[in-house]
Amino acid sequence: MAQIIGGIGTSHVPAVGAAIDHNKQNEPYWAPYFEKIAPVRAWVREAKPDVCIIAYNDHASAFSLALIPTFAIGVAATFPPADEGYGPRQVPDVAGHPPLAWHLAESLILDEFDMTIVNEMSVDHGLTVPLSVMFDQPKKWPCKVVPLCVNVIQYPAPTGNRCYQLGKAIRRAVDEFPGDERVLILGTGGMSHQLQGERAGLVNADFDLAFLDRIVTDPAGQSAVPHTDYLREAGSEGIELVMWMIMRGALDEQVREVHRAHHVPTSNTSNGVIVLENA
Repeated sequence: MAQIIGGIGTSHVPAVGAAIDHNKQNEPYWAPYFEKIAPVRAWVREAKPDVCIIAYNDHASAFSLALIPTFAIGVAATFPPADEGYGPRQVPDVAGHPPLAWHLAESLILDEFDMTIVNEMSVDHGLTVPLSVMFDQPKKWPCKVVPLCVNVIQYPAPTGNRCYQLGKAIRRAVDEFPGDERVLILGTGGMSHQLQGERAGLVNADFDLAFLDRIVTDPAGQSAVPHTDYLREAGSEGIELVMWMIMRGALDEQVREVHRAHHVPTSNTSNGVIVLENA
């Protein structure tokens, strides 16, 4: 059967993708960040996932305020990079895994999660930057991807607990998939940041570090944290962290922490990453 080999939580800051795309990794501003993610890339090379399930949020690329699914799963064979206003990133198209994606859609819907099934969509930096964090600049992404798009843009967003329970349902579905795929699950977005208003530029490193602790040792407790706490402590875009709970829910209750890093700033945001293995 298919097996979830671990999970990664990572920010998906668009400036990170731009730094990679323009070969700025060794510049003084960026070098400290890329040093911190080197262990992530080393672990992924060793783990050799066949497919990644990536929980991310679309930034008005595939969806808009005209259509806002809470949870959407991509079942296509290919997902091209989106044009986010300055042309698509010059990265490879993302290869899907339709058999696993359709299996997940069926299992999750029958498990009473209302998934929107998407047969065609482009993917923006929310998904491609995490791929670059893991794989740098390959000519072809070395694994297939099942995109799982989560609405954290338009209120109401799903709760942390709903995301945590979705992760548990994904785990049940993957465990029942009749293949030998090695599956890596990612929760993306965050950490603390706010891009507009009086608190634009907000970073709360104490909140971020406490969040990293709690998703390892007390994920059920973290899943109960309400939206207002995220918004108050981590900024309006800090709500993206509920997507990390999908990743955490798909893992064992006891996990082994392989690596974590926290970096401020990347652009005007707080950037975090954590790698977890089932114990």
